[in-house]
Amino acid sequence: MSPPTATDSKPKRRIGALRQLWPFLRPHRGLAAGWLVFLAISSGATLVLPPAVRKIVDQGFSVANADAINQTFLGLFGIAIVLAFATAARYFFISLLGERALAALRSKLYAHVIRLDVGFFERSRVGELISRLGTDTEVIQALIGSGISIAVRSVVMLIGATAAMIWTSPRLAGLTALVIPVVLLPILIFGRRVQKLSRASQDRLADAAAIANETLNAAPAVKAYAREGIESERYGQAIALALSTARRRISVRAFLTAAVIILFFGAITLVLWAGAHDVLAGRLQAGVLSQFVLYALFSSGSLMSLSEVWGDVLRAAGATERISELFAEQPQIVTQEPAMSLPHPTRGALRFEDVVFHYPSRPDAPALHGFTLDVRPGETVALVGPSGAGKSTVLAMLLRFYDPQQGRITLDGVDLKTLALDELRGAIALVPQETVVFSGSAADNIRFGRQSASDLEVREAAVSAEAHDFVSALADGYRSELGERGVRLSGGQRQRIAIARAILRDAPLLLLDEATSALDAQSEAAIQKALERLEHGRTTVVIAHRLATVKRADRIVVMDGGRIVAQGTHESLLAEDGLYAELARLQFVA
Repeated sequence: MSPPTATDSKPKRRIGALRQLWPFLRPHRGLAAGWLVFLAISSGATLVLPPAVRKIVDQGFSVANADAINQTFLGLFGIAIVLAFATAARYFFISLLGERALAALRSKLYAHVIRLDVGFFERSRVGELISRLGTDTEVIQALIGSGISIAVRSVVMLIGATAAMIWTSPRLAGLTALVIPVVLLPILIFGRRVQKLSRASQDRLADAAAIANETLNAAPAVKAYAREGIESERYGQAIALALSTARRRISVRAFLTAAVIILFFGAITLVLWAGAHDVLAGRLQAGVLSQFVLYALFSSGSLMSLSEVWGDVLRAAGATERISELFAEQPQIVTQEPAMSLPHPTRGALRFEDVVFHYPSRPDAPALHGFTLDVRPGETVALVGPSGAGKSTVLAMLLRFYDPQQGRITLDGVDLKTLALDELRGAIALVPQETVVFSGSAADNIRFGRQSASDLEVREAAVSAEAHDFVSALADGYRSELGERGVRLSGGQRQRIAIARAILRDAPLLLLDEATSALDAQSEAAIQKALERLEHGRTTVVIAHRLATVKRADRIVVMDGGRIVAQGTHESLLAEDGLYAELARLQFVA
């Protein structure tokens, strides 16, 4: 699915958006060919029924015609068998085609979204993204799996029946052609309105899904503040808005369907009235009129199906536009040419050179300003300062979640911008302040640090992180499911799982962001020993608000307002009686 061109400031809301689905259908040309073959067979079998009826009507029912009648009805039964098997095969091929195309679409969409920058996720709501992965793709599946089949079959039947009507009675067919534009008029008028309402309906459903995702993921906070009623009302309002939009879409579609039925059947009735008078006048045989009636019914039924499927087509076009918008998003953090590689072994020498950085959401407030820092291989540097000083920004820059607007950052003398992201981040182990635990087993969560790790290596990492005892105490040990976001673990236990990941990662550069913030005093003492073992021989950057956890660092860097205001050891910074000493007094005196 290709992104819009630069000249398209907004995706054009038109049926042409469905062309974006072609790359997902193209690999399954065999299934499409099988579907078309059986579609032709089933349509052909249907179209040969009216001549058989004409023959029966013209010959009449009498003893003299008994053999002919037997043969005619036997032929009708044979046609029914062919129609049944062809219809079943047609359904199989198109349904399988829809499932495979949808699987490819979902996989590609997820792979694209997961590779977008952190900045994209900061300005997007997860619930809306899930809606596009789920609801929008299901709308497209409904179109591919059944809507397209109905639409194409209806078109084939409409063309075939129309041609047969002309062959049966050119005069009656000509009268029918005169009223066709009247039938098509409401489709053209109301079709665009249905498409706009379909897109709006999908948007409102995504808004409701975003609210549900947000509140259900924060269920403890919602309950702690007794906001169940408020949040239920907020979600109810979003659902009511989605319902209102859907009701307008349904009303327009219902009116469109009613208008088409009235106009078309009114036109057919008028034409048949003229045909009946021709039979009475002897200008037309009754069998010919019967044949024409059946073809007219096939034609009208096909047109009715098209009018109903048209709404599904419009909904799918709106969903495709929303998905195309995601595909149009491109990562801003890319590897600059010429690409470089880290030396092996990686030593872990870091350098920030006069770095200036503004978050996209705060362009007027620099998060880092004139930031220059050298970290020697194997050195442990602690970043200390008040909230908002820029400490976490330093780690984000090292992970290349963002690029600086000025200056550069190097690892072992290689500019981070010239390193492939996988190689850069593969050289880093991170213990974040807000630990993320997935819904898999304890072993799977620890193995998140290195997917190829053996069970023994996972267990050794857990032992080093002081996590082995509580993991072993779980019902199934390391195979125990931890629940969504690790709800079955305490905050300290989740933190130790994150530390075990970092140990298992065995990377040359270690980033610790408040790694012991959620631990009690006893656990913290044990973890500090584990971290000392982990930091040995690695370059380590530590962030901590609790100064007691950084006293053992080789160097402490004090930050304020995105700048370095002092650096040194714990004792030398206390002697300077600056910001560090003030922070120390606030903690130790208290």
